[in-house]
Amino acid sequence: MSNQDWIDRFLQYLRIEKGVAENTIQSYKHDLAMYREHLDSTRLVEARPADVSGFLKFLYVRKLKPRSATRAFAAVRGLHKFLILEKATEQNPTITVERPKWWKPLPNVLALEEVDRLLASPKEDTSGGLRDRAMLEVLYATGLRISELLGLKLNGVNVEAGFVRCMGKGSKERIVPLGASAAEAVSAYLRSRRVRTPTDYLFLNNRGNKLSRMGFCKILRFYRVQAGIRKKLTPHVLRHSFATHLLERGADLRAVQTMLGHSNISTTEIYTHVMRERLKEIYKTYHPRA
Repeated sequence: MSNQDWIDRFLQYLRIEKGVAENTIQSYKHDLAMYREHLDSTRLVEARPADVSGFLKFLYVRKLKPRSATRAFAAVRGLHKFLILEKATEQNPTITVERPKWWKPLPNVLALEEVDRLLASPKEDTSGGLRDRAMLEVLYATGLRISELLGLKLNGVNVEAGFVRCMGKGSKERIVPLGASAAEAVSAYLRSRRVRTPTDYLFLNNRGNKLSRMGFCKILRFYRVQAGIRKKLTPHVLRHSFATHLLERGADLRAVQTMLGHSNISTTEIYTHVMRERLKEIYKTYHPRA
């Protein structure tokens, strides 16, 4: 089999048997195309550690960001593990190669008073304002990703029981609690919701279709200005704020991991670093001998 044939089989394996998200599949496809280009005439099953480390240098020359290089290395490592699984080879050339290191930047987080101003910004005398208020309340109350928020279905939101059911990365379903304030906002929106054509999606645009990511980001930018927030504000900032504010009030890290839908606890641990940095800022600001 050619190198491209093995790459195609690996991606199909990830898609069908592992249920990996399509965005990740496409990223790996791009990364492995570069790996195939780097290997040139060398067959995948004959690749050596020097070929893998040379690929990392190849990425450096292309000036890939450290995070992208780390992902590319993960794709290559997964491919070679797949070759062993398929009994195409017994050697894994990635074992002795040290993966690229990168530092995760601390996420931007809103202060509580900023969140309050943002959530109070939509005017509730119009159906659009009620929808916007509901979306912002749900996003902060649950920590959903923007794709998960916009993908919510009517039968996935239970305002009486106080939870939402969403489809996360890798097509993994999870249930997240919905606070009283968010539940009330959703109920008010549903009472005003007008549907032109039948749809199961909860949040709709003015034409009655599922709201797009671009449409939501435009709405969020508008309310950032209305709330007088100077920080950069994206849907993910509300997700970061959700997690940080929970941990600041004593929430268990594992519980926050479950609500965020993180498969690895190390991803959630970034928020403990945020807490420490904020404590340092408070100390420096208010301690007389800081």
